[in-house]
Amino acid sequence: MPSSRDVLTPDSLAMLQAIAETGSFAAAARSLGLVPSALTYRVRQIEDALDVLLFDRSSRHAQATEAGQALLHEGARLLQEIDAVAHRVKRVATGWEPQLTIVIDGAVARTPIFELVEAFYALTPPTTLKLRDGILNGTLEVLTSGHVDLAIGVAVNTSNVSELQTREIGEMDFVFAVAPHHPLAGLDEPLSDELLLRHRMVAVADSGVRSNTSFGLVNGQDVLTVDSMQAKLEAQIRGIGAGFLPRGMVQAYLDAGLLVTRQVQRASRNLRLHYAWPGPAHRTPGRALQWWLTQLESPATRKALMENHHRQ
Repeated sequence: MPSSRDVLTPDSLAMLQAIAETGSFAAAARSLGLVPSALTYRVRQIEDALDVLLFDRSSRHAQATEAGQALLHEGARLLQEIDAVAHRVKRVATGWEPQLTIVIDGAVARTPIFELVEAFYALTPPTTLKLRDGILNGTLEVLTSGHVDLAIGVAVNTSNVSELQTREIGEMDFVFAVAPHHPLAGLDEPLSDELLLRHRMVAVADSGVRSNTSFGLVNGQDVLTVDSMQAKLEAQIRGIGAGFLPRGMVQAYLDAGLLVTRQVQRASRNLRLHYAWPGPAHRTPGRALQWWLTQLESPATRKALMENHHRQ
């Protein structure tokens, strides 16, 4: 007896759809150029393989049973998927990747990222996009492990990674910020490490599996650890803790009086951000990655990635 895989072919699914659309085996056979007996035989093969009745033959019209309706629904979806796959394969043959996965570090502004996404989709490419969040070493780790194709906002040393192409985005300025009602907001500046040690800091957890890097903390300090820069910002606005934040991310909140900056004795914190992708320099990237790399060459785009955290 044929198996379900043997009988559920694209031709068979299309045949079942023709029966449902025409309302009879005879009409479907005429539309498909088959003799009625051949069509009936093929339907019975499918029913035997699945051990279900697909059409009620007790009346003049072929009425799909509940099982038949389920198969027709899933069959229509599968036929659409087959057409879509064929289309993607044809387009991929022109140099487009089937999927491009990008990791964006939490310090990078999201507004210009989604502006780039909109511009990319305007090309109607066959490439699907997948965006991932990263923090510190985790941003680089998913790139070097082969899980992503492009990393935006790499802030850690990449000199020990072979066959990794990197370009600089720029230097991001961080400020020490607290809520205006936080105890540190009213103390004399600059704030010493000894003084900071008495107050809770807010830190974003490194998303790397094999790393636990953090910046701007004093040993022995009470720390609230969160998993995103947005959560860190929210915690500091509420006065739960203090810490360093990208100036571009907090400027609107500083202007609104929801946060205030404080000078600290320790050296100011700046991060030099890069974007990176794997592969030797002589290898030509796919067309989707090429498009993103071209956009990232723009000084205006690089500046926006560091500063435009809020929609204008």
